[in-house]
Amino acid sequence: MSNITPESSDLLLVALGEQLAARGEQFELVVIGGSALLALGLVERTTKDVDIVALRSDGELESADPLPDGLVAARDLVARDFSLLPRWLNPGPAKLLEFGLPDGFVGRLERRDYGPGLVVYFASRYDQIHFKLYAAVDEGGPGKHEADLRALEPTDAELIAAARWSRSHDPSPGYEEELRGALEFLGVSDVDLRA
Repeated sequence: MSNITPESSDLLLVALGEQLAARGEQFELVVIGGSALLALGLVERTTKDVDIVALRSDGELESADPLPDGLVAARDLVARDFSLLPRWLNPGPAKLLEFGLPDGFVGRLERRDYGPGLVVYFASRYDQIHFKLYAAVDEGGPGKHEADLRALEPTDAELIAAARWSRSHDPSPGYEEELRGALEFLGVSDVDLRA
């Protein structure tokens, strides 16, 4: 299995939780991206990885980069057992935590328990709209992020909120121009992008 499907998503996280529990480890992960969309039933596609934006400890978010050794060891065993890419679980989007997540992000997280070793908090639909708009503009054209964004059926108000948040990550004139183009493509024009 090289790709993660809607059917295999929970199975892999259960296996990860079992590996962690067997090692006496316990982690709480905050996940965004395609795997979160799959887990919440918001899209029907495959993905190559599970993107961890943060670790959660005592209710606080902390950087997932680098991943703790125990989590890496469990991840690698699951990769071996299910023929996954070595970095199927990774902290690729961890920089978002540094720049700032959308206001109210933690309160909207959706919790799932995968045995005693693993709790996963998935970003809500609302927050995924923010991340997907940012990624679609950054990607510079139609692709999986734009397709995911359309599948989420954002309202104009949600797109405007997402656009304003994304400007806090990239305030450059070039990004603003690309962002306005993307918004127009999605049917939203003449937007005040100041927060």
